[in-house]
Amino acid sequence: MNYKELQKGLPWLPLSIKMLFTGYLLTIGFGLLMAGAQIMLTHGMADGKPGLSVDDIVYSYYGNRNGSTLEAQLNGSMKNNAPPQVRIEIIKWARAGAPAKDWDSRFKNIFETHCTACHHAASSLPDFSKLENVQQRASIDTGISFTSLTKVSHVHLFGIAFIFMLMGAIFVFAVGIPEWIKATLVVIPFAFLIIDVISWWLTKLNPEFAWITIIGGYGYSLASAAMLFISLYQMWILLWKPAKNIIRTLNRAL
Repeated sequence: MNYKELQKGLPWLPLSIKMLFTGYLLTIGFGLLMAGAQIMLTHGMADGKPGLSVDDIVYSYYGNRNGSTLEAQLNGSMKNNAPPQVRIEIIKWARAGAPAKDWDSRFKNIFETHCTACHHAASSLPDFSKLENVQQRASIDTGISFTSLTKVSHVHLFGIAFIFMLMGAIFVFAVGIPEWIKATLVVIPFAFLIIDVISWWLTKLNPEFAWITIIGGYGYSLASAAMLFISLYQMWILLWKPAKNIIRTLNRAL
């Protein structure tokens, strides 16, 4: 690699370009952290226990076939949204088939108090002010619907792929890294993203595939984190090391 080629690398970019790339990478990095937190607070609580497990993936996509969707949510990610006695009462009602005769006299007020702040007509969530929507979720939990899975899949593929493209476009200007390593790191997030989304559909059909979802998520997260930190390191730290060595040499000479 000659000097002209080195000038095109991340350490020698103009300050304005470095600031542009850094702003993007820091924002994306913070966004990935928030995405991880959101996964832990939603999918990670599907089994009612903190932390992401294979059971969480199974309950989210295949469902907990031992109970209703409503019961699974009340024992999982929605566990802290109502007192224990209220959750138990709702679960018993759901297991009885969510009879309409108890709705107006009792359960309508309970859902308005604890659920409809988020589950209302103007939100993207089921409207729990209506009995028919609650009864639908009181049936056997079969996980995410195919309609919702289609929506989530195409949003993830389009949105996250665009993020990985821009991150990779910055990383390819890194210096001192063999081309085959850069090529591998650039393509890994896309490959694992596709594997991740495909595993959702496989898990929806068969819970045995749930472990692939965890591998896919960790795969593209680690690869993208590596590209992010290497890019930031080369833009702001790499050039300081030779400068420090020169200053140290001069001080010794003096």
